[in-house]
Amino acid sequence: MEQETLKNHDQSKIRNFVIISHVDHGKSTLADRFLEITGTVKKEKLASQYLDGMDLERERGITIKMTPVRMEYKGYILNLIDTPGHVDFGYEVSRSLEAVEGAILLVDVAQGIQAQTLANLDLARKQNLTIIPAINKIDLPYAKVDEAKADLAALLNLKPEDIFAVSARSGLNVDQLLDEVIKKMPAPLGDKEKPLRALVFDSKYDPYQGVIAYVRLMDGRVAFNDKLRLIQNKVDGIVKETGYFLPQMEKSTGLVCGEIGYVATGVKDPEKVRVGETITQAWAHNEKTKTFLVRPLPGYDEPKPMIFASVYPENADDFDDLKVALSKLKLSDPSFIFEPEMKEFLGRGYRCGFLGTLHAEIVCERLFREFDLALIISSPSVVYKIKDNRGDEQVIYTSSDWPDQSAVKEASEPWVKLEIVTPIDYLGPISDMAKEYNAVYINTDYVGNEKLLLGYEIPMRKIVSGFYDSLKGVSQGYASMNYELIGYRPANLVKLEILINGEKEEAFAKIVPEEEAISDGRKIAAKLKDKLPPQMFSLPIQAVLGGKVVARETLGAKRRDVTAPLYGGDVTRKNKLLKKQKEGKKKLAARGQVRIPSEVFMSMFKAG
Repeated sequence: MEQETLKNHDQSKIRNFVIISHVDHGKSTLADRFLEITGTVKKEKLASQYLDGMDLERERGITIKMTPVRMEYKGYILNLIDTPGHVDFGYEVSRSLEAVEGAILLVDVAQGIQAQTLANLDLARKQNLTIIPAINKIDLPYAKVDEAKADLAALLNLKPEDIFAVSARSGLNVDQLLDEVIKKMPAPLGDKEKPLRALVFDSKYDPYQGVIAYVRLMDGRVAFNDKLRLIQNKVDGIVKETGYFLPQMEKSTGLVCGEIGYVATGVKDPEKVRVGETITQAWAHNEKTKTFLVRPLPGYDEPKPMIFASVYPENADDFDDLKVALSKLKLSDPSFIFEPEMKEFLGRGYRCGFLGTLHAEIVCERLFREFDLALIISSPSVVYKIKDNRGDEQVIYTSSDWPDQSAVKEASEPWVKLEIVTPIDYLGPISDMAKEYNAVYINTDYVGNEKLLLGYEIPMRKIVSGFYDSLKGVSQGYASMNYELIGYRPANLVKLEILINGEKEEAFAKIVPEEEAISDGRKIAAKLKDKLPPQMFSLPIQAVLGGKVVARETLGAKRRDVTAPLYGGDVTRKNKLLKKQKEGKKKLAARGQVRIPSEVFMSMFKAG
């Protein structure tokens, strides 16, 4: 069977490519048309955003996970990887670019070049990929096709006639774009006679077959029962199955150099098969004999989490279930990290690191939906640094790590370089908003004829605190942004604590600049008043700074009409019942334990 695979293998007929763009520019819809035109999926079975398998992806209309698919078209094998577009999932894009030779750069004709267009183009250029530019949604009544072509051509130093104009929704000119992929994108290099060298760009876990690695074969071949060696982690495995993504996983007789597919490794420990790992045959990399016929591939830079949050089970007995859930999520998302922690107020839980606020929101939402866990989630926080009175530096991941204020000698916070792409008409409102968020203006460049690229430096915590939503609001959705960490700067930081019915709720505590503590305390108290369910007694919600209450809200008690059974009579009877009810509520409040539903923690987490 393996010989049959080799006989039918023609490396010159393989094209490996990705679609990259800003979020919501039509990547997934274009992938749908490719599946339809190539006959990979029958039209009657082709749901919108077919490759977006998660409910969250369909609900939000965005791609979260990259998805590979193998298509056959005009005698060629086309391996496509559909990638995310949001800034928080840039790591997914960088992983997919390692596995391909070319990229379709897609731009929405109405929105034009956006921040992630530039960021993803930069990633593709660093990988020396062949880039095919295309503008999408040309069938919109207000589409300015010529202007969009001119802007994209100027960005890529091409002629406007070199830019493809398509409608992914209707399929207009999409077949021509596929023909261009075959014509322009190079066939994969590599030698099928050399020892196996495969790059792991994603993975999933199967209880029977172990870790299933999504791989791109750079050299050699692999088939059922081959003995494997994972070079970086020095782990051995045995091939339980190989196959392709059609787009469902379809078993094959083997994989050959240049192809993209999956290998069931037989390795039972998910931590042993990491993204960026190089797989070869056991005989080609022998530690005992020091025989190394294969060197590891460059792999990937380790992603660095930008924000952290503490995640605790509401029920302490669910701690092990939470660990299993987090491990399963990490297997398919190496940019997500977690480690155990224990806090006096919260018990045993995990400190989790994320690439950004949307990434954090998606992971926590998946914990609720896919694993049915009731969780306590702290406010998302950037990573702060402090020096204590002895001059020792501490890293503060969440508010629960913050020491007593008297022990803090110096504090610093992360700053980012922020790039905003906006139509010229919104320059004024965006400049005003940037000032409100304490952003420091750096420079302005032109992108095309009617757009500006604005450069700022801004505290990372401001990005976490709703900057993106505000930007969309003041620009009516037309502006976009990208950012990268540039270092730490001094800040006058304090811990703002939240008390509910007099009890500290560590999950709602927050590290803030001292000058913003009162306004932030009011916002948090008001949000909690809106989101907490009413109790049988009045519920005080207080924001406290250094033992002093700086903001307060009161959630009114549930009311039951205790006088309803009365039909007239002396008013003293009614007053007596009301007084008795009031005294009962006071007693309840004095000893009342307030149970906060897990949905409140999630909604406060989303609110930042």
